[in-house]
Amino acid sequence: MPAIRDRLAADQSQLVQTLRLTPHDARLEIQLLMAAALDVNRAWLLAHDDEMLAPPVAARYTSWLKRRLTGEPIAYIFGEKEFYGLMFKVSPSVLIPRPETELLVELALARIPMDRPCRVLDLGTGSGIIAITLAKLRPLAELVAVDVSPVALELAQANARNLKANNVLFIESDWFSALSSVEKFDVIVSNPPYIRADDPHLARGDLRFEPPIALAAGASGRDALAWIIDQAVSRITSTGTLLLEHGYDQGEYARAALRQAGFHECVTYHDLAGVERVTLGTVG
Repeated sequence: MPAIRDRLAADQSQLVQTLRLTPHDARLEIQLLMAAALDVNRAWLLAHDDEMLAPPVAARYTSWLKRRLTGEPIAYIFGEKEFYGLMFKVSPSVLIPRPETELLVELALARIPMDRPCRVLDLGTGSGIIAITLAKLRPLAELVAVDVSPVALELAQANARNLKANNVLFIESDWFSALSSVEKFDVIVSNPPYIRADDPHLARGDLRFEPPIALAAGASGRDALAWIIDQAVSRITSTGTLLLEHGYDQGEYARAALRQAGFHECVTYHDLAGVERVTLGTVG
């Protein structure tokens, strides 16, 4: 039986060849899989890579590696993913949390006061990463999180329980449909579907395994953005803000649509990669 280091080297090459990962990314993924199989951290793994694998550990690791070689994302293999310093349960019924969504959270946090109540709505909550993170960091805020998928909501509720986010109300709703027409919020946030339905990226990489309903939004990729912007203006308080995550080429559209709907101070913010990622507008 080969030592851990030999197994890691051989399997890193498999990931590079099969999934076209960079050697750096492949090495990191293989180490994560092996560390999880051993139930140790990466530091321990690298310090003990001359050891041999026990058969049960080798079997668990091999099972996970086979799934990864089909392209299945590691987040789904492990059933969890870190976001904004918190660990969330995930499954193929929800999107995998991505670092660029942290920008949406940061911008929302800047508009939710720490010292007084505030009503916040998260549209299309998925696994609940946005609503729960905001709830944890703004405990006086009242969060309402909606999603059309009951399976996603069940997972989001489990995440809220695990993370002790007690100020979030989860509602099954197709955007605003299950909410009272007179109910208003100080902040509305959303990371809606924004990919074109015919985008070839939907058939590649991690996107193949994620729920299409959470990714694609019509022929232009703008259907969900347009619907939310049109409906949200009447659901926000007189000093409220709407914040939307969107695609790299949708910032100009989002600003124009917000202005046309009656929003003011419409601004687009760039993520760490320099891509236009979040656009917001205020009512007052």
